[in-house]
Amino acid sequence: MADKLKIEWKEFNTLVEKIAIQIDDSGFKPDLLVGVMRGAAAIIDILSRIFKVKTAYLAASSYSGEMIEDQQLENIVFAREMSSTTQKFPENMKILVCDDLTDTGRTLEFTTKYLKDYPSLKGKISEIKTCVLFQKPKSTFKPDFVGKKLDKNYWLILPTEGYEEIRVEDLRKKHQK
Repeated sequence: MADKLKIEWKEFNTLVEKIAIQIDDSGFKPDLLVGVMRGAAAIIDILSRIFKVKTAYLAASSYSGEMIEDQQLENIVFAREMSSTTQKFPENMKILVCDDLTDTGRTLEFTTKYLKDYPSLKGKISEIKTCVLFQKPKSTFKPDFVGKKLDKNYWLILPTEGYEEIRVEDLRKKHQK
């Protein structure tokens, strides 16, 4: 089993801030942040506030069951629709795809392909760049912006993951007066 690496909110936020600096230093000015859910939710929330740009959410996961109406690319399932408050996407968009980590690199590789063929974006994207908080050494995909390159393939425990072990009943007991 891989060594575990627990990430606290302070480190999480620091890495997002470092990525924001990298993006600014590069001169890249995204028009839209696309977060791969669930891992990118907090990341694009923070970056959208810093860069004052709109966000979109794309649910994607490794394929592990029956696929009904979702689209599958190389064993990764994408939701039928990307969620965004943008009604009509402009021409020559610059998109920043965000995720919490790149493990093998497949999710980011196929997400960029998916977005280029997404009906309301097709032909409107001038540039797509990617960012992650963590890049594992075995990843074949090299993101444009990385918060931290890991020297080992750690099992990462992000700040939100503690809630996977908690039930509502546990919260009731915790907050009873």
